[in-house]
Formats: sequence, C-alpha cells, structure tokens
Amino acid sequence: MYKGYKIGVAVPAYNEEKLIGETLKGIPPFVDRIYVVDDASKDNTSKVVEEMMRHDKRIVLIRHAKNKGVGGAIVSGWKKGLEEGMDILAVMAGDNQMDPRDLPALLDPIVEGKVDFTKGNRFLLSYDLKMSYWRRFGTFLLTILTKIASGYWHINDPQNGYVAIKADALRKIDLDKLDSGYFFENDLLIKASVANLRVVNVPVKIRYKIGEKSKIKYSKFIARTSWLLLRSFLWRIWVEYVKRRKFLGFLYLLGFTLIVTSFLIFLIYPTRLEIPLIVLLAGAAIFLGSCIKEKNLKQYLK
Repeated sequence: MYKGYKIGVAVPAYNEEKLIGETLKGIPPFVDRIYVVDDASKDNTSKVVEEMMRHDKRIVLIRHAKNKGVGGAIVSGWKKGLEEGMDILAVMAGDNQMDPRDLPALLDPIVEGKVDFTKGNRFLLSYDLKMSYWRRFGTFLLTILTKIASGYWHINDPQNGYVAIKADALRKIDLDKLDSGYFFENDLLIKASVANLRVVNVPVKIRYKIGEKSKIKYSKFIARTSWLLLRSFLWRIWVEYVKRRKFLGFLYLLGFTLIVTSFLIFLIYPTRLEIPLIVLLAGAAIFLGSCIKEKNLKQYLK
C-alpha cells in the first residue's frame, strides 16, 4: 500500500524469460499486486514467473492462450486489478526497461488528487537515453500527431508506456475497445480525453540496451499508427464536439475537409495550382485555429 492507496501493477510479457525475473525483483514492496500477463510466450516466461511466485505472494500470473498484443496484455492485468479492488493501476514492462524508482513519482500526483492519470516522459531528465536518431524522429512525429488526435497539447512522449491511472478514472474508459497492439498508448490518451481525465507528464528514466529486444518494426508502426491517429481524431471530434453540437467540432471538420479537398482539386486540375493552394491555405488556417482554440479550452485538464 502506498500512502493509503492499494497499488496494482500490470506487467505485460512476451518471450521475456531472460528479463522478467529482474523486472519482478525490482518492483517496490509498497505494490500490493503484480499482474504478470504472459501473452502466449513461446519461451519459459511463465516458468520463471511461477518460480518467482514461490517467493513473492503478490504476483498473479495471467496466461493468454493466444497472443493479444501488448495493449491486450495490459488490459487483462488492469481488469484483474479492478476486480481485486486496486485504487491505482500502473504498468511496468516485462523487459526491465522501466526504473522502479520512478514509480512513486507517477503515483504522487494521483494520490494528492491533482490528476487522474500520469504518463512518463523520457525526455525531461538529463541522462544517456541511448535512443537512435530514427527512433527519436518517429517519437517526435507521433507526439505531434497524438497531440492533435487527443487534444492533450501539454502531453509529450505519448509512446512511453510507463503510466499510472486511478481505478475510478479507468472505469470511465471501455477497456474492451482499446487497441490491443502498440497503438494502445495513443488510444488510451484519446479515450482519456473524451472521458475528460486530468493527465500530466512525469519525468522518468528508461533503461535501453540491457538485453531487451524491441518487437516493433518502426516503419510499419509509424505508418499504421499515423492512420489510426487520423481515424481516432475524427472519432473524438465527432463524439466530443459534433454530437454535442459544439461549434469547435464543425470548425475542425471544415478545416479538415478543405485540406482533403485541396488535394482532390490538384488531382483533377494539376495545372491550376493557385486553386488547390488557396483551398489548402484556408483549410490549414481553420484547422490550426481550431487546434489553438482547443488547446486553450483543455487547459483545465492539466
């Protein structure tokens, strides 16, 4: 228990027999339950966890018969935590990348009643991150797109999975509708925005190159995530603004429609550049104005 709150940590694991043991050993004693979700591993991940369970009664092993993806694994752990009455649920990946010393910093803003949801940010502290330039570029691109898609303009590093969320806030989100793959982190932010959850970034350290192997193919991931962000953005604007007949939603859609129309005009009249350019600039101006307006409106969610 941490400052009177029961803490549950979901540990998604897929083929992590080499690192899962160290991950579990490092989880602080104030954590009440550790939900290890073996996402249909092909190695001895579950056997290692079962051995750890003999010495640590907090560990609960959940095994997936079929691989559901990292998002699906986290959801399974969080659902179990909600069933068992945890007050706050967090995530620590099974590859030992997340420093357990940062967990209190993620919990404190929730415990103090300042926010509903905390999200780690790898770029706020000065240390050797050991991240490739290609990966940094992808993170930067997806950060901008996720800001637009979610409306959380104050949140950076959306791909970081080191998070904590209050159980009452989590119940406002339909967990079964969250993306089960690596888009989970972005999708959670978008759904949190629609639920009006207060979110804040917390500085954390991530430990790379400790023996872990990334399971992400970044070119495909960035392309797929960009498409899903566009689709989710349109869904959020529809649910959050248009269905409620708020003018901002119609401004967003007008700007987006003009931008798309400008490209269509260019395809039909490729020699008349002035027409699609005027339409593009008008659409971009309206869309950018909508972003600025929403950024100001959502200041209270900080």
